[in-house]
Amino acid sequence: RGLLLLGDLGDWRLREFLDNDPSRERELYELATDVLVHLHRHEPMPGLPPHGLEQWLDELRLFTDWYCPAVGLSVDSEAYQAAWTEVLRPVATDGLAAVTVLRDYHAENVMLVKGREGVGHFGLLDFQDALAGHPAYDLASVLEDARRDVAPEIERAMLDRYVTSTGNGEEFERAYWALAAQRNTRILGVFTRLWKRDNKPHYTQFQPRMWGLLERDLAQPGLEPVRDWFDSSIAPEYRAAPWKEAA
Repeated sequence: RGLLLLGDLGDWRLREFLDNDPSRERELYELATDVLVHLHRHEPMPGLPPHGLEQWLDELRLFTDWYCPAVGLSVDSEAYQAAWTEVLRPVATDGLAAVTVLRDYHAENVMLVKGREGVGHFGLLDFQDALAGHPAYDLASVLEDARRDVAPEIERAMLDRYVTSTGNGEEFERAYWALAAQRNTRILGVFTRLWKRDNKPHYTQFQPRMWGLLERDLAQPGLEPVRDWFDSSIAPEYRAAPWKEAA
């Protein structure tokens, strides 16, 4: 109490560093994965609100509340929620211990700190909205980045690296794809809300990447109920909306 710790995290964000030196991408995503392995060895920080099934489903309403009206679609929201509940309920009850979930763990919120090695080489930003939730969430956040492309082979290798390091098995991988899909669907809604409500249309430039990530997630086993809803409710022309004109 009453103590303020200050430190200089430097000038290099992971995003710009990799733009300048893409040859180190695998090495630095290995470190990003190891940061989560290290963090997840500890119980969640005291007092964090929960991030579980109720919160996941509530966040998913952003898609039907904002994205669908913006592209002129009227959809069956009850069927949408039912499909997601079928996919996410097993994740919420898979027995993996809750961890501190940073929520916005991605390349623009990581600083490379000079003079430090190992997981200390990363300085983390923008974790004021941290919650206590599933360990797969932040791994999906950093590997399925809304603002930069991460090669699928790196994503696969880092998922394997995390599983090997933690001993988590098939239940973790199922959760990873389900929560990646949940997060990407939520972000499609968030970016649309930023465009329509907050007059920030530049966020729509990321929508094509978000659809690409989501469609890849939905192709995974266990996502069939949600994939079927999207296939029957969101035709290709409503996914390829005129984002360039908006931006």
